[in-house]
Amino acid sequence: MEQTRLERGMELLERIDGRGGKEVLRSLEEIAPDLGRYIAEFAFGDIYNRPGLSLEERELITLASLLTAGGCEAQLEVHLRAALHVGILPEKIVEGLMQCVPYTGFPRVLNAVFAARRVFAEGGGWTGETVIRNVRSFPAPGAGCPARRRGGSCGR
Repeated sequence: MEQTRLERGMELLERIDGRGGKEVLRSLEEIAPDLGRYIAEFAFGDIYNRPGLSLEERELITLASLLTAGGCEAQLEVHLRAALHVGILPEKIVEGLMQCVPYTGFPRVLNAVFAARRVFAEGGGWTGETVIRNVRSFPAPGAGCPARRRGGSCGR
């Protein structure tokens, strides 16, 4: 039997957000249960389930979109946790946020970076100093990667 949009969405939401996504939907049950269902069916059942992009790419795009919209720090924090949950490294998240500066401006990027700092502080041993040190260790575009020259990976 084919899964419904809601079933597909709930399954993917759990895969992406862990329990965080369910908590968001649960928080809507008393005031706007249909909104929670729309999020699960449309955003996760339809859009996130489309072919062509990985979950990591989708989360980076989502972070950039929420940052650009501004005033979405609560949703940004949910998707920062989701980005970590699908395997995006904190330094790559920060680099993605910083990429938005020339297009979105410093205030919105600063808000997003501070949201990231709060999320990173929740666990995993990532502090602002650790992320900054690791971001600075990323090779410049076109500079090659020392780890790759040693047979490793640059994470890109």
